[in-house]
Amino acid sequence: MNLTPRSSTSDASCEHIPALCVSRVPIFNHLPSEVLAVVADKAAMRTYERGQFIHRAGDPSDKLFIVHKGKIKVYRLSDTGKEQLVRILTPGDFAGEMALFSSADHDAYAETMQSSEVCTIYRADVRELLLQYPDISLHVLAELSRRLATSEKQTAAIATASINARLAQYLADLAEQENAVNFSLPMSRRHLASFLGTTPETVSRRLGEFEEAGWILQTGQRKITILDLDALLLVE
Repeated sequence: MNLTPRSSTSDASCEHIPALCVSRVPIFNHLPSEVLAVVADKAAMRTYERGQFIHRAGDPSDKLFIVHKGKIKVYRLSDTGKEQLVRILTPGDFAGEMALFSSADHDAYAETMQSSEVCTIYRADVRELLLQYPDISLHVLAELSRRLATSEKQTAAIATASINARLAQYLADLAEQENAVNFSLPMSRRHLASFLGTTPETVSRRLGEFEEAGWILQTGQRKITILDLDALLLVE
């Protein structure tokens, strides 16, 4: 794994970055400031250039990592080498949580999509924090439950629903998350296709069909306005 240390030209400001990093994460952001300082003391920051791996499938899973800046895609490869996107991590997101409970190797790849800053906390340090501050454990379980539900929903959709239904539901879910009918797709069409289990050409074609039907309006490659949410929710 190729790690590039942060530049030493801003060492004074860098001292505060781990604290900012951990304060964004759902499993830590409920903690009082003095406890966040304890967590931050156990975190180390690294900078990755675009296209570098945080980890590969088969690497030891021995730390929690938190995105401070940038964007990271987590994906698996099929036996034929086809990429299946699991999720995209943005600032405040974390991964490697399974390292807290076992010493199993990673089963997926985490690759930077742009220059990124990542905080890492080793398993032993996180376990120590869990013993000191049990409330963290409840937030970890809540996050794992949320991710399991999302993963099961994605798997079931790919196995049983048409691409039209999968794409329509994805757009409806985004509108709900953003609490708005106007939003930007959080990923490229290539990555969206990987996430939905189809091809970029199919995604573009279906979006065009939704637009022709008067259900959505597209502006550029990513801007979407939902014009008829009810119609999207009825797509089969």
